[in-house]
Amino acid sequence: MRIGLVIGEALLGLRRNLSMVISVVLVTFVSLTFVGAAVLMQTQISTMRAYWGEKAEVTVYMCSPLSTSPNCIGGEASQDQIDKVEQSLKGDALAPLITSVTFQSKEDAFQDIVDQLGEEQASVIGVDNTSVDFRVTMKDPQQSEVISEAFGGEAGVEAVKDQRKLLDPLFSALTVATYIAVGVAALMLIAAVLLIATTIRLSAYARRKEIGIMRLVGASNSSIQTPFVLEGVFAALLGSALASFAVLAGVRFGVEGYLAERVPFMRPLVGMQEAAFVVPVLIGIGVLLAALSAGFAIRRWLRT
Repeated sequence: MRIGLVIGEALLGLRRNLSMVISVVLVTFVSLTFVGAAVLMQTQISTMRAYWGEKAEVTVYMCSPLSTSPNCIGGEASQDQIDKVEQSLKGDALAPLITSVTFQSKEDAFQDIVDQLGEEQASVIGVDNTSVDFRVTMKDPQQSEVISEAFGGEAGVEAVKDQRKLLDPLFSALTVATYIAVGVAALMLIAAVLLIATTIRLSAYARRKEIGIMRLVGASNSSIQTPFVLEGVFAALLGSALASFAVLAGVRFGVEGYLAERVPFMRPLVGMQEAAFVVPVLIGIGVLLAALSAGFAIRRWLRT
């Protein structure tokens, strides 16, 4: 079987069904772009969860003069209560679970409020009305509940807050967006497969006389089928290439260019290295689906 002749027949078939081929290219492009976006979004979620999970702190807030918690009936936490919490955090029971404990004074806490709200609004609260707290970094972030259980009902402790829980809504929203992208990609891939099969059948019908002659002269089924399979593969390959370019451009200009500057808290972000890993996956999916759908379509047509 001459390779040049087979490729020439495939290109001829593409020209004969140009409108259908363009449809296949566009549908493949859109569907694989969604696939690439879904893969990168899931990678982003995993990267952020691992990064922020290690850095997230559990904060034990002591009672301030303005606290209304049931643990703060006696008003502001006394020095004895503060010392008791500190000794417990550094005691033998919790020390194996904790990486570090940082004490934040009223002055430090007030400065945080100034940084967040501005000096004018922070002055309404005042230094004396702020609370001291302990910032705890866990060796295993999954065990942060231990701190909440140990100090949640302790006298003088207003609240225990786990920063990881503040990030859970963000991760959940990103996960939902990933599922939506996967769902849309799956529907578009099904449409691409059906379009490829239809294109191959139309091409075979248009060349039915040529196929009949090839059968009469003893051509094998593989010789007849290969040009049609290549038609689907060429169209899907072009769509995959466009999808790969769209993913690379999206990461380069959308993630590294836009999000990195305007949404700094989302670091670390996926980059061109992760996008480059997705490219061969997209091309492989496109070529494989095209080859399978085109091969199935032409075999069924030849049997009729």
